[in-house]
Amino acid sequence: MITEIKGLHHVTSMAAHAQQNSDFFTKTLGLRRVKKTVNFDAPEVYHLYYGDELGTPGSVMTYFPFPNIAAGRPGAGEVGDTYFAVPKGSLEFWKQRLVAQNVGGLSESEVFGDRRLRFDGPDRDSFSLIEVDGDDRTGWQQGGVAASEAIKGFRGASLRLRDGGATAELLRFMGYEKVDAEGSHTRFAIAGGNGADVIDIETLPEAGPARQGAGSVHHIAFAVEDRAAQLAVRKALMDTGYQVTPVIDRDYFWAIYFRTPGGVLFEVATNEPGFDRDEDVAHLGESLKLPTRYEAHRAEIQKLLEPITD
Repeated sequence: MITEIKGLHHVTSMAAHAQQNSDFFTKTLGLRRVKKTVNFDAPEVYHLYYGDELGTPGSVMTYFPFPNIAAGRPGAGEVGDTYFAVPKGSLEFWKQRLVAQNVGGLSESEVFGDRRLRFDGPDRDSFSLIEVDGDDRTGWQQGGVAASEAIKGFRGASLRLRDGGATAELLRFMGYEKVDAEGSHTRFAIAGGNGADVIDIETLPEAGPARQGAGSVHHIAFAVEDRAAQLAVRKALMDTGYQVTPVIDRDYFWAIYFRTPGGVLFEVATNEPGFDRDEDVAHLGESLKLPTRYEAHRAEIQKLLEPITD
């Protein structure tokens, strides 16, 4: 069994409009934009990162805003809800705030003993705020939301699958343990994880296949401390029969990818080197940062990117 994974590192989704996306995560949810860069494979498309002050692994929501992208179609074989952790007793504040800002899809519920507030993102992305007691992570303090309500980071995510059996086995191999089941949902968690350490499998036998587009999660990334731990995870996965990519340098972390039995794309990302490797902490996410191979084409790339005003 793999022991190096401690929870989520980041979740990466797709959007239709860069400015709308940036406004929602920074002005509505009060997160910090910690990096403004571009897609490594499509430099005419931004890669935007939002999280806590430093972009701590387990707090980072990232987006590829593709202009004119069609809307995604929810279904089986994808990440369903992304869960954010908020302080105990803060859901009423968030309900009032989201209603005041005309956020759609709001509903309150309790699942696995957690009070949660579900809501839609700008592209009908599916999110939940979950009250968590005793989470000592510090939310972004300058996002217009007080510390007593600020988002701490992720709590976890759900996977929508027709049959969750093989993915459940994979999660157990990755260090997750089954901790509860409720209706169509089965919960897995990592003991002593990084706070973003819960995965729910939602089994939907009759669901049609998901179609990726705006509002869809592209991939979900799990955190390991460093490259040595990542290589150990890669070897363990490959020894078990998974086809895993070589290690890829993503500037702010090192990444490997593999496709799960249920069709969801998993990444394993390092906590090193972090988002402050090319910007001072005080100015994270302000300037457009380009991968080295694109720096010579900065002028052309900037002409293709939708301007973002803070």
